[in-house]
Amino acid sequence: MSTRPQPSLIRRLLRGLAIVPAVAAVLAANRPIVVFAADRYHQFSIDRPAYKRAFGHWSVLPVPDGFAINAIHAALLSTGKVLIIAGSGNNRKNFEAGSFTTVLWDPAADTFSLIPTPTDMFCSGHTFLPDGKLLVAGGTKSYEVLPADIKHAAGVMKLKNESPDHGARIFKQGTRLVGPDGRQYALRADVTVPPAMKMQHHGQTMVHAGEAEMWADALAPGDAGVVTEPTQYKIVGLTGTDQKNLYGVADAITREKQEYGGDNTSYEFDPRTEQYVRTGDLTDHRWYPTLAPLPGGNVLAVSGLDRFGRMLPGRNEVYYARQHRWSAAPKLTRVFPTYPALFLTRDERLFFSGSNAGYGSATVGRTPGLWDLRTNDFRPVPGLRDATMTETSASVLLPPAQRQRVMIMGGGAVGDSPDSTARTAIADLSARNPVYRAGPDLPHPTRYLSTVVLPDDTVLTSGGSAGYRGGTYRGKKRSDLLTAQIYDPNRNEFRTAAAPSVGRDYHSEALLLPDGRVVTMGSDPIYDRTGRNPGTFEQRIEIYSPPYLFRGGRPAIHGGPVELTRGAVVSYGTADAARIRTVRLLRPSAVTHGTDVDQRSVALPFRLAPGGLMVQIPRSRGLVPPGWYMLFVADDKNIPSTASWVHVV
Repeated sequence: MSTRPQPSLIRRLLRGLAIVPAVAAVLAANRPIVVFAADRYHQFSIDRPAYKRAFGHWSVLPVPDGFAINAIHAALLSTGKVLIIAGSGNNRKNFEAGSFTTVLWDPAADTFSLIPTPTDMFCSGHTFLPDGKLLVAGGTKSYEVLPADIKHAAGVMKLKNESPDHGARIFKQGTRLVGPDGRQYALRADVTVPPAMKMQHHGQTMVHAGEAEMWADALAPGDAGVVTEPTQYKIVGLTGTDQKNLYGVADAITREKQEYGGDNTSYEFDPRTEQYVRTGDLTDHRWYPTLAPLPGGNVLAVSGLDRFGRMLPGRNEVYYARQHRWSAAPKLTRVFPTYPALFLTRDERLFFSGSNAGYGSATVGRTPGLWDLRTNDFRPVPGLRDATMTETSASVLLPPAQRQRVMIMGGGAVGDSPDSTARTAIADLSARNPVYRAGPDLPHPTRYLSTVVLPDDTVLTSGGSAGYRGGTYRGKKRSDLLTAQIYDPNRNEFRTAAAPSVGRDYHSEALLLPDGRVVTMGSDPIYDRTGRNPGTFEQRIEIYSPPYLFRGGRPAIHGGPVELTRGAVVSYGTADAARIRTVRLLRPSAVTHGTDVDQRSVALPFRLAPGGLMVQIPRSRGLVPPGWYMLFVADDKNIPSTASWVHVV
């Protein structure tokens, strides 16, 4: 259903304004009046109680001066506050100035505060730990450099140390290296090269060279320093045996684009102290990684670009939450594109839906499937239509989580392709041989769609664009979609929701609040509305109130334990027990780039008890990973309560 007024309604409104005669001429001459009248009627229409009950309502959140930022990441904390991370916010000037930003918004008090941000968390990964802290790892070590801005050829120089006897060697920024043809290059920064290691192999002593990498830039400008083949380089200034034992090797030195470089720092954000706390560093630098929660409370870091902008070749690692440290996981070597959507299943595997945010091979690692972390076995899940259009798609574990169904929606072809799809598909992971089966199409081909699981067992989908980063699509200069739909898993259908007023595409987020509303923020279009000039980051925040908030009084629960153990039966008080139909645990969101592997809704069996409900917590760690959850009840009209926070240990 359209949320805009129909022409007949506009004519009636114009008739009331006494401009009906000579309609064609007057409409042409008085187009501003027509637009004004249409907009007035539209606002009147969407503000009606009946409209809100059917479609919900959007409103723009007033943000005080000094707190509007480029929202790249967002997470709902167990205090009910929303952490909004910009880092440098895709702004090179901020990066070079070391200006990194995080804002904390309290929806209950409608207050904002700035959080000191120690490093550039732009395009980091994040997920919640069992104690409610938000683990944030990786981010930006260096910004991309486009070919037009590269005046001197450059490449990654691997410095080798074949001597095990003289310790690590430090080479300062500006250290020169010379190729066989006399061309010279200089190190971009300081680098420490470890010593070689002696190892016994079948009774023989083997020496394995120590090595470290650093950018090297040609001293000569233009193409003079370009080298297209692997080459060995002498380090200028060395004498004696050092000349033999220490040298550089580069696969190529070019004037090609230098991608964003990943960082290796890691932090836990504490919702109680509202501070970042440094933890152990990642074993690999990562930009655009996914952090996937594991059933025991640890975290798996997957994919990303390294500090030189190269795709990591399947090297993944585990964060041990109790020790606050990272450790390489060589037995879990597996390639994925960046920001892969990985969902923890009941049987403690990870399901890769196919959704991702972009970087990586166009073919390798993009197949959806179930990943067994005990054996590193990967079982493909076939049947996905438009299987080459999973980049910038959305994926969600449909409610309730017990049904083990994951839905993928929309997406586009690899890179900045103009192709996108309206396809949705659902994989039933509880089946003996899971396959993707077609779901209802979206109203439009859509990239960057936001998906939010609601406490009434539906899913809000909103925003997105048909074109790459909101750009040109089928002749239109801008392709942001001012639409929203609610997917009903029981009916397997979308129904129209009220239309947002703010477009959302790349770098946008949406998440559920404890009061049942949804907040949307961010968007980083490639062009402005003319399609000719660079776009401006969208800093407005918009809130959606679903239809259930306009359908009468809400049920409520009180009392009961905050700390919950799997398998336990606990009681909560409510005066509405007779009309309660569902009890749900909703894990809060931590979302970026359309990737949100945290959110899930778990159905809790319950029965009536004097003064309230007796509720059972499922035993499965794969179904209910440890952490903080929002506890909702919903009545016989599917109206949910405000959430109570509980902690599953």
